Amino acid sequence: MICVRGGYGSNYLLEYLDFERFIQHPKILLGCSDITSLLTAITDRTGLVTFHGPMVAKDLALGTFDSSSWNSALQGATDWNVSTDGVEVLKPGRARGRLYGGCLSMLVASLRTRFEVRTEGTILFIEDIAEKPFRIDRMLMQLRLAGKLEGVRGFIFGEMMDCDPPARADYTLQQVIMRVLSPYKVPIVYGLKSGHVTRDNITLPIGVHAELVAESAGVSLRILEAATLPVA
Repeated sequence: MICVRGGYGSNYLLEYLDFERFIQHPKILLGCSDITSLLTAITDRTGLVTFHGPMVAKDLALGTFDSSSWNSALQGATDWNVSTDGVEVLKPGRARGRLYGGCLSMLVASLRTRFEVRTEGTILFIEDIAEKPFRIDRMLMQLRLAGKLEGVRGFIFGEMMDCDPPARADYTLQQVIMRVLSPYKVPIVYGLKSGHVTRDNITLPIGVHAELVAESAGVSLRILEAATLPVA
Protein backbone atom coordinates (compact mmCIF):
# COMPACT_ATOMS: atom_id res chain seq x y z
CA MET A 1 0.00 0.00 0.00
CA ILE A 2 1.37 3.38 -1.03
CA CYS A 3 -0.13 6.23 0.94
CA VAL A 4 -1.68 9.11 -0.97
CA ARG A 5 -0.48 11.79 1.45
CA GLY A 6 0.41 12.45 5.07
CA GLY A 7 -1.53 15.23 6.74
CA TYR A 8 -2.94 14.33 10.13
CA GLY A 9 -4.68 11.49 11.94
CA SER A 10 -2.82 8.24 11.28
CA ASN A 11 -2.31 7.67 15.00
CA TYR A 12 -6.09 7.38 15.35
CA LEU A 13 -5.74 4.02 13.62
CA LEU A 14 -3.16 2.51 15.95
CA GLU A 15 -5.46 1.12 18.64
CA TYR A 16 -7.57 -0.61 15.98
CA LEU A 17 -4.77 -2.36 14.09
CA ASP A 18 -4.57 -6.15 14.22
CA PHE A 19 -0.81 -6.64 14.07
CA GLU A 20 -1.15 -10.42 13.77
CA ARG A 21 -2.87 -9.93 10.43
CA PHE A 22 0.10 -7.94 9.17
CA ILE A 23 2.31 -10.90 10.05
CA GLN A 24 -0.03 -13.38 8.36
CA HIS A 25 -0.50 -11.24 5.23
CA PRO A 26 2.59 -9.04 4.85
CA LYS A 27 2.28 -6.16 2.41
CA ILE A 28 4.37 -3.16 1.44
CA LEU A 29 3.40 -0.02 3.37
CA LEU A 30 5.07 3.14 2.10
CA GLY A 31 4.60 6.74 3.19
CA CYS A 32 6.07 9.53 5.30
CA SER A 33 5.15 12.52 7.45
CA ASP A 34 2.14 11.62 9.63
CA ILE A 35 2.39 8.03 8.35
CA THR A 36 5.53 7.65 10.52
CA SER A 37 3.32 6.54 13.42
CA LEU A 38 2.09 3.57 11.38
CA LEU A 39 5.50 2.67 9.99
CA THR A 40 7.25 2.53 13.35
CA ALA A 41 4.40 0.78 15.18
CA ILE A 42 4.09 -1.96 12.55
CA THR A 43 7.84 -2.54 12.33
CA ASP A 44 8.20 -2.61 16.12
CA ARG A 45 5.35 -5.06 16.70
CA THR A 46 5.72 -7.39 13.74
CA GLY A 47 9.36 -7.28 12.70
CA LEU A 48 8.19 -6.47 9.16
CA VAL A 49 9.97 -3.88 7.08
CA THR A 50 8.02 -0.72 6.27
CA PHE A 51 9.07 2.04 3.89
CA HIS A 52 9.64 5.77 4.42
CA GLY A 53 9.51 7.81 1.25
CA PRO A 54 7.46 9.05 -1.71
CA MET A 55 3.66 9.25 -1.72
CA VAL A 56 1.08 9.42 -4.46
CA ALA A 57 -0.29 12.97 -4.32
CA LYS A 58 3.06 14.75 -4.58
CA ASP A 59 6.07 12.62 -5.41
CA LEU A 60 4.56 9.98 -7.67
CA ALA A 61 2.11 12.31 -9.38
CA LEU A 62 4.90 14.74 -10.22
CA GLY A 63 7.59 12.13 -10.84
CA THR A 64 9.82 13.70 -8.16
CA PHE A 65 11.11 10.56 -6.51
CA ASP A 66 14.37 8.63 -6.55
CA SER A 67 13.78 5.60 -8.76
CA SER A 68 17.00 3.82 -7.79
CA SER A 69 16.12 3.49 -4.09
CA TRP A 70 12.49 2.74 -5.00
CA ASN A 71 13.54 -0.22 -7.14
CA SER A 72 16.21 -1.49 -4.75
CA ALA A 73 13.98 -1.26 -1.67
CA LEU A 74 10.78 -2.65 -3.15
CA GLN A 75 12.32 -5.32 -5.40
CA GLY A 76 14.45 -7.01 -2.74
CA ALA A 77 18.00 -5.88 -3.53
CA THR A 78 20.29 -7.45 -0.94
CA ASP A 79 23.17 -4.95 -0.83
CA TRP A 80 22.79 -1.40 -2.14
CA ASN A 81 23.72 2.19 -1.48
CA VAL A 82 21.33 5.04 -0.75
CA SER A 83 22.10 8.28 -2.57
CA THR A 84 23.90 10.66 -0.22
CA ASP A 85 24.52 13.51 -2.65
CA GLY A 86 24.77 16.75 -0.69
CA VAL A 87 24.68 15.05 2.73
CA GLU A 88 26.81 16.91 5.27
CA VAL A 89 28.93 15.35 8.02
CA LEU A 90 28.21 16.88 11.45
CA LYS A 91 30.19 14.26 13.35
CA PRO A 92 32.37 11.61 11.67
CA GLY A 93 32.26 7.92 12.43
CA ARG A 94 31.01 4.48 11.39
CA ALA A 95 27.98 2.59 12.59
CA ARG A 96 25.86 -0.45 11.87
CA GLY A 97 22.30 -0.87 13.10
CA ARG A 98 18.65 -1.11 12.13
CA LEU A 99 17.54 1.79 9.97
CA TYR A 100 14.61 3.40 11.76
CA GLY A 101 12.74 6.67 12.27
CA GLY A 102 10.78 9.22 10.28
CA CYS A 103 9.08 12.53 11.02
CA LEU A 104 10.45 14.02 14.25
CA SER A 105 7.15 15.38 15.54
CA MET A 106 5.55 11.94 15.15
CA LEU A 107 8.43 10.18 16.91
CA VAL A 108 8.00 12.54 19.85
CA ALA A 109 4.20 12.14 19.81
CA SER A 110 4.64 8.41 20.47
CA LEU A 111 6.31 8.91 23.85
CA ARG A 112 4.48 7.54 26.91
CA THR A 113 2.00 5.70 24.69
CA ARG A 114 1.63 1.98 23.98
CA PHE A 115 3.26 2.69 20.63
CA GLU A 116 6.37 4.43 21.90
CA VAL A 117 9.22 4.24 19.40
CA ARG A 118 11.95 1.66 19.99
CA THR A 119 15.26 3.28 19.08
CA GLU A 120 17.80 1.00 20.78
CA GLY A 121 20.44 -0.26 18.35
CA THR A 122 19.24 1.87 15.45
CA ILE A 123 20.62 4.24 12.88
CA LEU A 124 17.98 6.85 13.56
CA PHE A 125 16.60 8.86 10.64
CA ILE A 126 14.96 12.17 11.62
CA GLU A 127 13.22 14.67 9.37
CA ASP A 128 10.44 17.26 9.49
CA ILE A 129 9.03 20.31 7.74
CA ALA A 130 8.31 23.92 8.72
CA GLU A 131 9.41 23.51 12.33
CA LYS A 132 11.26 26.42 13.88
CA PRO A 133 14.75 25.57 15.19
CA PHE A 134 13.70 26.11 18.82
CA ARG A 135 10.96 23.50 18.37
CA ILE A 136 13.41 21.03 16.84
CA ASP A 137 15.73 21.70 19.78
CA ARG A 138 12.86 21.03 22.20
CA MET A 139 11.75 17.82 20.49
CA LEU A 140 15.29 16.45 20.33
CA MET A 141 15.75 17.25 24.01
CA GLN A 142 12.48 15.47 24.79
CA LEU A 143 13.77 12.34 23.05
CA ARG A 144 17.06 12.70 24.90
CA LEU A 145 15.45 13.15 28.32
CA ALA A 146 13.14 10.21 27.60
CA GLY A 147 16.21 8.01 27.08
CA LYS A 148 15.39 7.44 23.42
CA LEU A 149 18.78 8.58 22.15
CA GLU A 150 20.76 6.23 24.37
CA GLY A 151 21.81 3.21 22.36
CA VAL A 152 21.31 4.95 19.01
CA ARG A 153 24.30 4.03 16.84
CA GLY A 154 24.10 6.87 14.34
CA PHE A 155 21.90 9.83 13.36
CA ILE A 156 20.76 10.80 9.87
CA PHE A 157 18.83 14.03 9.43
CA GLY A 158 16.68 14.76 6.42
CA GLU A 159 16.54 17.86 4.29
CA MET A 160 14.55 19.64 7.06
CA MET A 161 12.56 21.76 4.62
CA ASP A 162 11.59 25.25 5.81
CA CYS A 163 13.19 24.68 9.21
CA ASP A 164 15.77 27.44 8.78
CA PRO A 165 16.54 29.99 11.50
CA PRO A 166 15.02 33.46 11.07
CA ALA A 167 16.76 36.01 8.90
CA ARG A 168 19.91 37.54 10.46
CA ALA A 169 20.14 34.72 13.04
CA ASP A 170 23.71 34.02 14.16
CA TYR A 171 23.24 30.24 14.28
CA THR A 172 22.35 27.39 11.93
CA LEU A 173 19.96 24.49 12.37
CA GLN A 174 22.97 22.18 12.27
CA GLN A 175 24.38 23.98 15.34
CA VAL A 176 21.03 23.62 17.11
CA ILE A 177 21.07 19.88 16.40
CA MET A 178 24.64 19.47 17.65
CA ARG A 179 23.88 21.33 20.86
CA VAL A 180 21.62 18.41 21.77
CA LEU A 181 23.52 15.55 20.14
CA SER A 182 27.16 16.49 20.74
CA PRO A 183 27.49 14.17 23.79
CA TYR A 184 26.84 11.10 21.63
CA LYS A 185 29.98 9.47 20.21
CA VAL A 186 28.33 8.28 17.02
CA PRO A 187 28.24 9.50 13.40
CA ILE A 188 25.79 12.33 12.68
CA VAL A 189 24.92 13.49 9.15
CA TYR A 190 22.49 16.03 7.71
CA GLY A 191 20.59 16.44 4.45
CA LEU A 192 19.36 13.02 3.26
CA LYS A 193 16.41 13.49 0.88
CA SER A 194 13.61 11.28 2.21
CA GLY A 195 10.17 12.42 3.35
CA HIS A 196 9.62 16.18 3.12
CA VAL A 197 12.00 17.06 0.30
CA THR A 198 12.33 19.46 -2.61
CA ARG A 199 12.96 16.65 -5.11
CA ASP A 200 14.22 13.06 -5.57
CA ASN A 201 12.40 11.55 -2.59
CA ILE A 202 14.37 8.50 -1.43
CA THR A 203 12.71 5.26 -0.33
CA LEU A 204 14.19 4.08 2.98
CA PRO A 205 13.38 0.57 4.24
CA ILE A 206 12.58 0.86 7.96
CA GLY A 207 13.81 -2.10 10.00
CA VAL A 208 16.64 -3.43 7.82
CA HIS A 209 20.26 -3.52 8.89
CA ALA A 210 22.36 -0.74 7.42
CA GLU A 211 25.82 0.77 7.63
CA LEU A 212 26.50 4.50 7.93
CA VAL A 213 29.97 5.87 7.19
CA ALA A 214 30.63 9.59 7.73
CA GLU A 215 34.13 10.77 6.84
CA SER A 216 35.83 13.87 5.49
CA ALA A 217 35.69 12.26 2.05
CA GLY A 218 31.90 12.02 2.23
CA VAL A 219 28.95 9.97 3.48
CA SER A 220 27.75 6.51 2.55
CA LEU A 221 24.60 4.70 3.66
CA ARG A 222 24.58 1.05 2.68
CA ILE A 223 21.57 -1.26 3.04
CA LEU A 224 22.83 -4.69 4.08
CA GLU A 225 19.80 -6.92 3.57
CA ALA A 226 16.74 -7.30 1.38
CA ALA A 227 13.64 -5.39 2.46
CA THR A 228 11.23 -7.61 0.51
CA LEU A 229 11.11 -11.26 -0.49
CA PRO A 230 10.61 -12.61 -4.01
CA VAL A 231 7.05 -13.47 -4.94
CA ALA A 232 6.51 -17.23 -4.53
